[in-house]
Amino acid sequence: MTRRLLAAAAIGFVVVGLFGTWSYAHNYLRYRGFPPPRDPRNVGPGRVVHLHFFSAALGSRRSALVYLPPDYAVAAARGRRYPVLYLLHGSPGTPQLYFDAGALGVDLDTMIARHRIRPMIVVLPNGSDGTLRSDTEWANTTHGRYESFVLDTVRAADRRFATIPDRAGRAIAGTSEGAYAAVNIGLRHLGTFATIESWSGYFTQTHSGVFAHATAAQRRAASPARYVGSLAPRLHALPTHVLLYGGAQDHDTRQLAPFAARLRAAGGDVTARVLPGRHDWGFWRRETPAALRYLDAHLASA
Repeated sequence: MTRRLLAAAAIGFVVVGLFGTWSYAHNYLRYRGFPPPRDPRNVGPGRVVHLHFFSAALGSRRSALVYLPPDYAVAAARGRRYPVLYLLHGSPGTPQLYFDAGALGVDLDTMIARHRIRPMIVVLPNGSDGTLRSDTEWANTTHGRYESFVLDTVRAADRRFATIPDRAGRAIAGTSEGAYAAVNIGLRHLGTFATIESWSGYFTQTHSGVFAHATAAQRRAASPARYVGSLAPRLHALPTHVLLYGGAQDHDTRQLAPFAARLRAAGGDVTARVLPGRHDWGFWRRETPAALRYLDAHLASA
């Protein structure tokens, strides 16, 4: 009997230990070591809803998370329209990471409640290709038409929500791969977005990943640092505000100053910042309020 009790106790300790390890790993992957975000007292929460739609670009049903500000239901019913940020995740990554690891919802709720920014909608498309990394670069390649999928998302959001449905009311941003994509898609579709933000992005495609079998011309067409000079006529016709920031300890940040200079020379209204930090959620979490203030300063009001 004693042996059975000892064996059962040992099994129990192992099970508890395994569960504890799984729970810790799960929470770390979800929150990246930060405590679960919570709104301060007396701050009303916005709502996060799902947008489901058919993407002609990918030929399948897709989804996005959508943040709606606290006053949305009442104000939209009265005819108010909202500026929209389209926020692209990195690789690997998901839209939910912005809320869990990035505390995006808390920042939005708090800054809106304290009148530091105007209410806005944030749309976070899910760019997963079904693999663990989902390394699509948000680009149109033989791997899939993910750049066009972002434009499908814009159209779906305009149909479903009370958006300002023109370029002055739209911004596009992202972290890491999503930051590269925000710049690439934003510059390639200046008629759609008037404000662009790169949070720790890069600006050139190499002979790897989804571009491993691309031609030199295809890589050039997907490399903002290489084609930005050709955009001068359009940038002068369509004023575009661009925030570029990166961490001083991030090797991708070496590309930031040269690209900012080229974009500025082509006519972009560029703000470039190299800040203490690395390529991680701690850095992006710290800088999100400043990025939201930049958006608020440049996005149109209804």
